[in-house]
Amino acid sequence: MDNQSLYDLLDPMAIWTLVVFVGCWWGYAFYALHYSKRRTCLVSVLHQFRLAWMSRLLRRDNRIADASVMANLERSSLFFASSSLLIIAGLFTAFSYSEQALSIINEFYFLAPMSQTEWELKIIVLVLIFVYAFFTFTWSVRQYNFCSVLVGSAPLATERGIEESERELYAMHMAKICSLAANQFNYGLRAYYFAMAFSAWFLGPYFCMASSIMVVAVLYRREFRSKTFKTLSRGLVIKSHAS
Repeated sequence: MDNQSLYDLLDPMAIWTLVVFVGCWWGYAFYALHYSKRRTCLVSVLHQFRLAWMSRLLRRDNRIADASVMANLERSSLFFASSSLLIIAGLFTAFSYSEQALSIINEFYFLAPMSQTEWELKIIVLVLIFVYAFFTFTWSVRQYNFCSVLVGSAPLATERGIEESERELYAMHMAKICSLAANQFNYGLRAYYFAMAFSAWFLGPYFCMASSIMVVAVLYRREFRSKTFKTLSRGLVIKSHAS
């Protein structure tokens, strides 16, 4: 690494851009995790619906539809896990052809000029993000597998010798595992969003900072202020009245 490349990496604007990016990602993750424990949000509302789902599952013997829903949820995580591998392979290809890629990029006036070292480091960061996404999605798949095992071993509605409190406890455990799997899926999607924000750094540091803030705004609106969240919340009220 030459002195010029080292100077570029230690540039205050580059450091500030990285701080804003990491701060937006980790800051929002911390906020969403703790906010969901105090007030209703998309995550907490969906957990209540999963509780209702598992409670009703234990009241019927035919669970083919439940197994089908679980398989659909698992396939969604598998799709993004496979996509992460393809993206990682593409990024390694871009890393291998750094000189050729830079020669093409430098011809576009709207892209920020960068050294080969800076290009390679940005590619490495993107690889790390999608590696994290891959492990997150695969862990989501495994947790859905665990939940499928719980569904398969759930006591039948006509089975005797099981107290109602035991059924409720079993339903709570199934809903908890299902929610943990859904949370991991959510974390993986969040990694995709912030990977797109980081990719804006190829246009310039200001684009990366603006994209990071925009991703936080989009995620906040979807999880805490969206019409989907409000509709699900009203459905939760209807469910509580019906029960």
